[in-house]
Amino acid sequence: MYEAVYATPGGDTTVARYAHTAGRYGYDGVVVRDTGGEGVGEGDLDRVRERFGADVVDGVEVVADTPESAAGAVGAHRGSRTLLLVRGGTDALNRFAVEQERVDVLTRPFDGDGDVNHVLVKAARDNGVRLEFDLGPVLRLDGGRRVKALRKLRKLRELVEAYDAPYVVSATPRSHLQLRAPRELDALGEVLGFEAEGVRAGLREWGRLAERNRHRLSDSFIAPGVERGRYEEDA
Repeated sequence: MYEAVYATPGGDTTVARYAHTAGRYGYDGVVVRDTGGEGVGEGDLDRVRERFGADVVDGVEVVADTPESAAGAVGAHRGSRTLLLVRGGTDALNRFAVEQERVDVLTRPFDGDGDVNHVLVKAARDNGVRLEFDLGPVLRLDGGRRVKALRKLRKLRELVEAYDAPYVVSATPRSHLQLRAPRELDALGEVLGFEAEGVRAGLREWGRLAERNRHRLSDSFIAPGVERGRYEEDA
């Protein structure tokens, strides 16, 4: 299982501190949501992996005002990052993200005034775009805002189940202090109507995506189902 985190400078905690804390909580690793485009050096990630025994996945979360500017960022980062995320929050950005096969995850679809309906969920399913269940607002808000966030997540869960769409789960932590153990997120999943293991399946999906994309970025990969092997090397 993996958690997708905001590390410094976009968040308040270093990658190393996240890896250490996530390992203690029972995660296999963390996905780093880089929102600035600078990225974390692979050498630095290797040192963190070796020191703490937790995987660290280099991801980029595209944050844009319009689909046009998001498209440029997707093109710039797709070939260099293991995971490519697009932050939603408006109807236009949500729709853009789920229609792009190059996008791995639509994150935070309810951030602004955006919504999710059956048309977007079916598009996400058809294009292999994971929809993020952002549990952060439910964990960190209270009162009417928390009730509103719960209502939106229940609606998303019903749509995902109805159309068998892929999804991931995250508490969107900006600090290691906001990390929550899988069992805590499981309890929240019950409130949202998830069946047993539903939340953990969403946490595992981050790792499954990372494994798939690392293979696609490797020298042996040509296309799905086509690998470079001994004969291509000899040619």
